[in-house]
Amino acid sequence: MKSKKYAAIDIGSNAMRLLINNVIDLKGKTLYKKADIIRVPIRLGTEAFTIGKISEKTIEKFLFAMTAYANLMQAHDVVKFRACATSALREASNNSEIIALVKQKTGIEIEIISGKEEAEIIYSTHIEKLMNITASFLYVDVGGGSVELTMFEKGKTTDSKSFDVGTLRILNNLVSEEAWAKVEQWVKDVTKDKKVYIIGSGGNINKVFKLSRKPANEALTIEYLQDFYIKLQVYSYEERVTKLDLNLDRADVIVPAMKIFTSIMQWSKASEIYVPKIGLADGIIKTMDKHKLS
Repeated sequence: MKSKKYAAIDIGSNAMRLLINNVIDLKGKTLYKKADIIRVPIRLGTEAFTIGKISEKTIEKFLFAMTAYANLMQAHDVVKFRACATSALREASNNSEIIALVKQKTGIEIEIISGKEEAEIIYSTHIEKLMNITASFLYVDVGGGSVELTMFEKGKTTDSKSFDVGTLRILNNLVSEEAWAKVEQWVKDVTKDKKVYIIGSGGNINKVFKLSRKPANEALTIEYLQDFYIKLQVYSYEERVTKLDLNLDRADVIVPAMKIFTSIMQWSKASEIYVPKIGLADGIIKTMDKHKLS
């Protein structure tokens, strides 16, 4: 048995994550075992979406986190890594300055990826095999800056779209009725006359699933999600923290996240949502050998 360590850095709008995996070669079969995951709640999206750039104070915190990630990868003897940033850094007018600074200070080279690339990376995890779903399903990844939607039929991608309808944008009143209408129309078009299952991704739906205490491969119903969404709206921010045991940086964004998920389930007429707790960082690890990496 041979093993090595790969790492993925997912720089999102609401938080950033470092995932370190043991990659094990067992008689020609590759196994991925999580060695460590570190999440830092730096909200690049709040500034990127409202003022169009990242402030010096936030850049300083971001640099501290990236330096810590570089040190942790060294401590873990990581042999390959890839750092990907999504909508927040993509939209920040000073993104090239930030990328250059991180490279200079830590040696980490950040790639800014498009919504389409993000969906393709996530698909590399072959979620449909994990969930034993052979029917049509819609993969929904909800982030702070965008929602990534990918339609799968018989194991193949048939359509994919990224919309700037993320949790932080909603919290900052940056999503118009027209933007919502575009998401609704796309979902209705790709799911028309199909029985569709939803596969949900992102920290918010993961937290909802954890609170449900359901077995790993069991689905949540649309009724459960709708009831939970109503409860979230009834509770104050403080009650979401104390009664639902949500982190401070989760207690606000989880409300618009549930609005997105319940809306998409209604538009697609899906009755169930599966939550395999697999996202961009996992996909980055799986595609590691297909890219020229650090």
